[in-house]
Amino acid sequence: MRLLVVLSSLAMPAVAWLSQRGVFGPDNGTVSDRYPTLLVAAGYAFAIWGLIFLLDVAYGIWQATGARRRDPALDRVAPWAAGGFALTAGWMPLFSLGAATPGLFWVCLLVIIGALACMACAAARAVDGVVPAWARNALALHAGWLSLAVFLNLAQVIVAFRLLSPTHMLGWSLGLFAAAACVLALVNLRLRGQWGYVVAGIWGLAGVYVHQSESSLPGAGAAALVAFGIGVLILAQTLWLQLREPALGARTVPAE
Repeated sequence: MRLLVVLSSLAMPAVAWLSQRGVFGPDNGTVSDRYPTLLVAAGYAFAIWGLIFLLDVAYGIWQATGARRRDPALDRVAPWAAGGFALTAGWMPLFSLGAATPGLFWVCLLVIIGALACMACAAARAVDGVVPAWARNALALHAGWLSLAVFLNLAQVIVAFRLLSPTHMLGWSLGLFAAAACVLALVNLRLRGQWGYVVAGIWGLAGVYVHQSESSLPGAGAAALVAFGIGVLILAQTLWLQLREPALGARTVPAE
């Protein structure tokens, strides 16, 4: 299982590189632009994937080497990390292929929900096992970004299949924002305010705020303010969690 974590961590940047070069179809940004929503973040926000991939690869190699190979805490993390990495890698070509076969967007939605569930479980087990701070925050960063990406993906499915109004989106978008806020708050609580999770969530919300502040879509201004407000609430929750349990960051297992 430890080897699967390594291989799946390496698969993500490799598949992303192929996807950006159009091997599977239009790149993810091009496909996303076809279905504008009130939850889309500014393009620069997606650069966080570079950091996520880097930390995940580092984590994959680290957990499979040295005395850590026999650490039972990391054994409990491994299947969830492998699943989350593999599903993340699988989502990218599926989303590109959806440009020609829109029905695949439903598969994409299921895959990204699965990826979020796996990464949240991996990060939670890392926290429970008290692994080093950088390692648990690497997993938490991935989970934090997916916590928003799920709802961005869902919004685009709604627009692509016209499940709800594509011209008057504010009402149902507020519902998605509320659901996203609940997921962020609940997972953040479970992870005891890991900064990796919070940084990814706030980074994504800031990207939504920037993009929607400049968008001409009806309701975009209100969506920007809602995204900003959720970011403030998650930050406040994290500060409370850190004050409630300040010793977590100091407790680690041996690095070797």
